[in-house]
Amino acid sequence: MAAARRLKRVAASQHGFLSLKSSKDPADLVSSRRKRVNKNKKKNWSKHSDIQDVEEFLDDVRLQERKTGGLISEKSDDSLFFLDAGPENKTKTTQKVEPIDGKKRKGKASRPLRVDLILQQDSVVPPPKDVLSYQQPNAKKLRRIAQKAEQLAAKGVVPRRQRQVLNRRPVARTTKKAVTEANNNPERPFYDIWGEEPKETADPWYLQQTGKKLVKRPEKMNEKPSVLPAVEVIAPGGSYNPDFFAHQDLLLEAHEVEVKKQKEEQKIQRQLAVNKEDRATEETVFQEQVEGLVEEEEVEEPDAEEDDVPVGAIALGLKKTERQRKKERAEKIKEQNRLANRQKTDQHQQLFQLRSIKATLKRRAQRTSERQKQRKAKQEAQKAQPRRLGKLKFKAQDLEVQLSDELAGSLRRLKPEGSILKDRFKSLQKRNLIEPRERAKFVRRLKVKYVEKRAFKQIT
Repeated sequence: MAAARRLKRVAASQHGFLSLKSSKDPADLVSSRRKRVNKNKKKNWSKHSDIQDVEEFLDDVRLQERKTGGLISEKSDDSLFFLDAGPENKTKTTQKVEPIDGKKRKGKASRPLRVDLILQQDSVVPPPKDVLSYQQPNAKKLRRIAQKAEQLAAKGVVPRRQRQVLNRRPVARTTKKAVTEANNNPERPFYDIWGEEPKETADPWYLQQTGKKLVKRPEKMNEKPSVLPAVEVIAPGGSYNPDFFAHQDLLLEAHEVEVKKQKEEQKIQRQLAVNKEDRATEETVFQEQVEGLVEEEEVEEPDAEEDDVPVGAIALGLKKTERQRKKERAEKIKEQNRLANRQKTDQHQQLFQLRSIKATLKRRAQRTSERQKQRKAKQEAQKAQPRRLGKLKFKAQDLEVQLSDELAGSLRRLKPEGSILKDRFKSLQKRNLIEPRERAKFVRRLKVKYVEKRAFKQIT
């Protein structure tokens, strides 16, 4: 309380301070009797502390700032006072006020309305500046990036992000989606059902989350499993009226196929054939029968002479002398020197073999390129061959060929051969579309039971 009175006395005694509000006499406040209050508790501070004089002082300061824009004591005399030189003799120009809606307006024409006076700003103090509205996130970082970009531009260096933008391929402009026409429009173009599928225009994230996105087809599935055509053209010798030489070539090919089959059969027969020496004779049969009945005399072989060396003797190494160690060390160093000299001599000899080494490298590179070409040609040839897709191997279909005496001169007398269904089935296997198969064999699980019927018994 004493501090509040002291602050009020100091404020009131300041030189040039003018109060716009009337207040009590400071002498009366000082002379008032002081009330004794215990202030060792916080709840009594605001209850028994007199801060009325401080609040009046602060209110007066705020009032001066609102009305004059600052303290009156800090204002200059020219802004507070003016010189009254008496009434000015000016001719008053009468201004005619145009009537509104044909009626004359009474009173002063320039008098503002009460509503406008209420809404006018009555304070000279400017509104506080909103610091948050002028703040920019990462302003220091952006300022530093801009300064660095200016330095690089002054040196003629293009930033990395700008280089990526310049090197980016131009995106094709998307055409506007055509409006679908009505189905009953006769001028509407035909729709190709075998054409390319329309591209998805929806958001891929939306399609993925809703489960409507189609699974991407692997590129491997777009490749054909074989380069063979679906329908192979038969050789010229297979015509109903072929050329003589073309027909003979086709017969030779069929003959080679039959010879190959016979050789395979003969090979199997040779493997299954029994050797004549392994056949049983009367003598071998008799020996097997009397085996174990006749006791054979055992011939004792003379034992080898035992060595004089005692069994289990341990050869104890004698301790080497100093002279022997020096000799072994010298021989070891001599051998190392000999190997080093030999290696150095070989390196010198290789200098004179540069021409032969170059020729060897050239031959090796040529051999490698030839092998690569052969490997590539083999891979290309394997594309036309059937692969092993199952446990069975592919067996080519028999050639449909007619002998010279079976040829017909016209299509009317031509006899049909083969089966179209079997030909297509073998073609699918050859083009690796299905695995080779065989006709399933019928296996009877239960035995057949024969029963005589009652009617049959009556007859018999």
